[in-house]
Amino acid sequence: MSGARIDRRAFVVAGMAAGAGAAAAPAWAARSPVRPQAGPYRGLRTGAVAAFLGIRYARASRFAAPRPVPAPTGPVDAIGFGPIAPQLGLQDHRQSEDCLFLNVWTPDANPRARRPVMVYFHGGAYTSGTVTDPLTHGHRLAEQGDVVVVTVNQRLNVFGYGWFSPWGDRFADSGNLGQLDLVQALEWVRANIDAFGGDPARVMAFGQSGGGAKIATLMAMPAADGLFHAAATMSGQQVTASGPANARERTRAFLGEIGVREGDMETLLSLPAERLVEGLAARDPILGGRVYFGPVLDMTNLPRHPFWPDAAPRSLHVPMILGNTRDETRAFIDPRGPVLTGLDWSNIAERLAPQIRIDLDPRWVVARYRARYPDWSPARLFYAATTAGRSWPGQVIEADARARAGAQATWVYQLDRPSPVDPLRGAAHTDDIPYVFGTLDAPGSYSGTGGGAAETSAAMIAAFTGLARTGRPGLAHWDAYRLPERATLVIGDGSTAMVADPRRWERELWATAPYIQPGS
Repeated sequence: MSGARIDRRAFVVAGMAAGAGAAAAPAWAARSPVRPQAGPYRGLRTGAVAAFLGIRYARASRFAAPRPVPAPTGPVDAIGFGPIAPQLGLQDHRQSEDCLFLNVWTPDANPRARRPVMVYFHGGAYTSGTVTDPLTHGHRLAEQGDVVVVTVNQRLNVFGYGWFSPWGDRFADSGNLGQLDLVQALEWVRANIDAFGGDPARVMAFGQSGGGAKIATLMAMPAADGLFHAAATMSGQQVTASGPANARERTRAFLGEIGVREGDMETLLSLPAERLVEGLAARDPILGGRVYFGPVLDMTNLPRHPFWPDAAPRSLHVPMILGNTRDETRAFIDPRGPVLTGLDWSNIAERLAPQIRIDLDPRWVVARYRARYPDWSPARLFYAATTAGRSWPGQVIEADARARAGAQATWVYQLDRPSPVDPLRGAAHTDDIPYVFGTLDAPGSYSGTGGGAAETSAAMIAAFTGLARTGRPGLAHWDAYRLPERATLVIGDGSTAMVADPRRWERELWATAPYIQPGS
């Protein structure tokens, strides 16, 4: 046993009201006596935008598929975020298995408005995270982009992706329940978004990190067909899903951590949620580190890998933006932490080895980089190699696969603008979020609020909302991605430029060996 302990006060009982009105309203919500209304929902005013928070879109029993909820028969307050999914972190948030809530921001809750709809799925590698993060509040994106913004919470980790199918037909959907939650949220959007001024025929799914990976997975799921009409993934790819054998080994590790006998589903169904969360500290038998749960190749809900051996044919008609940041790994390998402390040419290969996902000799990799870039410091080489050998290859594989399959509407970006807040951060993982949402001054943003940040944000909002509105990015000079040119929009400090195949040398070096999707 790991000894991990979860604060029970962070959990709330299941069976909450249809909305989450008991929660405190966000700081940006205006205290106005005039409450905006959309259908039965009564929301909040924030500047020129109406916000409807904590709307229930489904219910679900433990390890079972989500069920749609009937339309409310009376007025429902939608003025506070619902609880987030149970997880090891974010213990200052209310957590509950009853977490299937979404939030809507709209410039005008008029059914005749028919604005494009942007539905956001959060990151956290299927294991953690929430859309209650101030970086992803949708009021500024809705106003600046003249769109309806929806953000979705779902089941995560073992609750959403634990593989219990081997122990009973009633658990046949386990392994992909979190994905089915997202399908149900998109079904709710299709059925209800017109009341909020949205156009159900123009729904764009977008997400960062794990949120992008969830979208890539949806693109291979029959249940998601027709539920979104454009997509954008931000540093989030899913080339392959977890195989059932690896998924079973992870479930076994989890059960061992909490002391439940394999196949004893009655005990597992009766344990309190916080006990299951403690089991997330189990060691992953495939990857090492904490146990990974993600979508499973179950041959029903997910009948094929999303982008292997090719791009899922059912997704090729969906216009898609794929993006990554130039210095992805600076966000989760701390420049001031132990991995970088004392880094030099004598130890860089040893420290590089556990950080990459392509099986090449790190000594050979370092030698190639040093020959190509003799002026680089060990730290610069380390972050370039870990980004190109860990976080970037999935995007290249996905974009190339779509191009090979003839998908005409694919666009790729690379965020190069370094953080002015932290000089050691560069352009790191998550740094594109505040630009797209316009939340430059939100807690957790590294963008700064100066002119360069504002111009970068305006360009990214135009690009993303254009895709939602018309099926192509709202930047006229952004060329579609084709082979062999690999046209890429490089986003700098308030500037954008088209570059053919940026980082070509690194792309070709890392293509020397196959990329293995973490979790597969």
